[in-house]
Amino acid sequence: MADTRPSWDEYFMRIAKEVATRATCPRRSVGAVIVLDRRILTTGYNGAPHGLAHCTEVGCKIVDGHCQRALHAEQNAILQAALNGVSTRGATVYVTCQPCNACAKMIINAGIERVVFEGDYPDPFAMELFEEAGMELVRLRDGVAELLFPGRKRRERGCE
Repeated sequence: MADTRPSWDEYFMRIAKEVATRATCPRRSVGAVIVLDRRILTTGYNGAPHGLAHCTEVGCKIVDGHCQRALHAEQNAILQAALNGVSTRGATVYVTCQPCNACAKMIINAGIERVVFEGDYPDPFAMELFEEAGMELVRLRDGVAELLFPGRKRRERGCE
C-alpha cells in the first residue's frame, strides 16, 4: 500500500501556514516554524512586539513601503527560541514566504542550516546571502521541492 502521508517538508509547511493565520499585520500573513530532528522548536508569525498594539488594532506604520510596527515571522520564531533558551543551531526553518535580507541575516547568524519556503518575495539580495553562507535553500511549489542551493558545510567563525 502506498504511503499517502505528506513529506516532512510538506508537513511542516502546512503547520507554518496555520501559524500564519495568527498574523496581525494585514499587509502580509506569514508563518515560520523552526524544526530540528523533525521536532518543532518554535513558531512565529508577523506582528507587533509583545505587549504593543497590533496593526489590526491601530493600523500599520508604513515607511518606504514597509510596515515598521510588525516583526517578521522568521524574526519572531528566532526571538522565541532565544527567549526560551532553545538553540537553533543546525535547524531548518519553514517559511510561507521567501525571507527578506534582514531575516536572511538573522537566520544565518542563528545557526539555522536549511531554509524551506513557499511564496516569493522581491529580495534577490537575500538569495545572494543564503548562497554565500552555504545555506541549503528549498522552494516548495505545489508540494514539489525545488533545490535552489544545495548547502555546504559552513565554516565556524571565532571572534574577529
